[in-house]
Amino acid sequence: MWRSLLPLLVSLSPALLLLLQLPDYTTTQEAHWQDYKYGHQLGKKNFCTWKCLLFTLQWPGAFCQSLDDPSLCTIPPDVNNWTIHGLWPVQVMNCCNCWPMFESDVQDLQAELTEHWPSLLKTQPCFHFWRDEWQKHGVCAACVEGMNSPLRYFQICLKLRRQFDIHTLLEDAGVTPSCERSYKLVEVRQVLAEHFGDKLQIQCVTDVKDREVWFQVKIPLSHNLTVGCDHAEAGWDSSHGHPCPPEEPFYYFPIDHQRPQQPCG
Repeated sequence: MWRSLLPLLVSLSPALLLLLQLPDYTTTQEAHWQDYKYGHQLGKKNFCTWKCLLFTLQWPGAFCQSLDDPSLCTIPPDVNNWTIHGLWPVQVMNCCNCWPMFESDVQDLQAELTEHWPSLLKTQPCFHFWRDEWQKHGVCAACVEGMNSPLRYFQICLKLRRQFDIHTLLEDAGVTPSCERSYKLVEVRQVLAEHFGDKLQIQCVTDVKDREVWFQVKIPLSHNLTVGCDHAEAGWDSSHGHPCPPEEPFYYFPIDHQRPQQPCG
């Protein structure tokens, strides 16, 4: 048999011979995926070294003001509450880029995700938003048991959203959206710190009329999802906002589905 194969092997081009020697990429990726899923070290010294996560909630009434091009934003008619922006491990050293996400992974959560984690961009369908968050942050969190799949990661995020019911806390304290009334950082922090910890960050954006507008809340969580983490501050990303000024009043704009770019004129 070998004698019959020898002429065929000799006639193969060097490029094709090289391809025959290459490892199966799909099999390799699958192996990495399984290793990551079950917390194996993958030979990486800095595997899963992050200690903190940031659970980030955004206010749709100010989302448009956070964009360079506000015309790209939209607020679905049934969105009237704080929405999830993401759950982000802080100071990640290494994470797997081998774990794809498909719509079937979260189909059982789709209705709840659409309500509490909608895309507010006209150009980005909801699933694309969720997939981007998984690929950028979820796979980094997946080295921890309990978040080691797209389904589990998004289940945790929705559970945190129910736990941190920011809208009810604010409403009970008389902090409600308004175009006329402004708030001071100290009074908002006083309402939220008891439940979210004193290390939370309250972020604002500046609108076209130079008003400070409340946009986002970042809640630091420890590895086990308890509130507060001493290592989180270095990981705060202010690319889509800045800390609300401690002395200057800021606005908590209402949601306007018809005019999301200018809810207060």
